Amino acid sequence: MELLLIRHGKAEGHGHPGGDGARALAEKGHLQAQRVGKFLRDQGMLPDLVLTSPLVRATQTAEGVCAAAGIDPPVVEAWIACGMDPAEALRELAAYRESVPRIAIVGHEPDFSELAEAVTGADPGTIRVKKASVILLTLDPPRPRGTLHFNLWPEFLP
Repeated sequence: MELLLIRHGKAEGHGHPGGDGARALAEKGHLQAQRVGKFLRDQGMLPDLVLTSPLVRATQTAEGVCAAAGIDPPVVEAWIACGMDPAEALRELAAYRESVPRIAIVGHEPDFSELAEAVTGADPGTIRVKKASVILLTLDPPRPRGTLHFNLWPEFLP
């Protein structure tokens, strides 16, 4: 299975009256999501399924990516919310390994760096995931090993 990790784009500042989960994307974050979607489309790397955290900034990022890429809207999954455990993520992804060749999940830090480090065997703190980054991993969940193909930061997207 190919797994795309897409961190949400730039969001409003902390202190939102509705709490952290209600923080929406800033204008820059919407543009970042569009760039990610166009990049995936132009590179022939469209995911077969996009799953997203239920937090507003992640959901908006996922919707923007899907719209720009011309693919089906994302599916919200509670397990991708802030605090995602790498082992739980691998168990959840295992349900898709036979039917979904390329899946994307849109979520948060430090969850994504921890997942990428766990899958690749990298030392904690060695993989940095900026906002609107795209990471490509291959793995066979629930096995905790895989390969990191790239970690593309937003400033390198066309």
